[in-house]
Amino acid sequence: MEYAVKLPGKDNDGEVWMPIDSKFPIESYNRLLDAYESGDKNQIDNSQKELTRTVESFAKNIHNKYIDPPHTTDFAIMFLPVESLYGEVLRHPGLFETLQRKYKITVTGPTTLSALLNSLQMGFRTLAVQKKSSEVWKILEAVKTEFGKFEEQLDTVYSHLNKASNSLDVLKTTRTKVMLRKLKDVGTVNTLESKSVLKIDTVEDDPLREML
Repeated sequence: MEYAVKLPGKDNDGEVWMPIDSKFPIESYNRLLDAYESGDKNQIDNSQKELTRTVESFAKNIHNKYIDPPHTTDFAIMFLPVESLYGEVLRHPGLFETLQRKYKITVTGPTTLSALLNSLQMGFRTLAVQKKSSEVWKILEAVKTEFGKFEEQLDTVYSHLNKASNSLDVLKTTRTKVMLRKLKDVGTVNTLESKSVLKIDTVEDDPLREML
């Protein structure tokens, strides 16, 4: 049985497929089980070699048939549906490494296939989070830059306000006193005379009335 897992392509550009092919060399495996049961060492050795050759031929077939970068990943999965068969492949020194190095094939069993797919899923989630984190970091850097400019402008405005406040204090404490001192000796007039001088005819025309 053949499967393919859809994965996001590089930089999320399109998609890429990871091939998975289920293989069960049932005849070779059954002969090996019979050899184990008989206890015949020569028969066991011959059956193990036959199983090794069969598994390697499966790997070559998967490589030639399914691996096609960039449409697929540069590796494929050979799924062995029986844990004992998977364990038998791992028992042969160098076979697992040869399949990976020579044919770009990773062998899995029922348990390890699930673990592999979960690892791939977590890996792509991590990449997505890292990408988002990079975008958030850029936003934070931009905000930091703009806030620095805002702080400079705020300092400038505060400086101007501070100068204006100091100027008002000077006017209040010095200029006002000077004017009051100058006006101290000026005589006062009654209300009617003041209205006549300021040309205020009625109460409604009195600007001070409007302010009260």
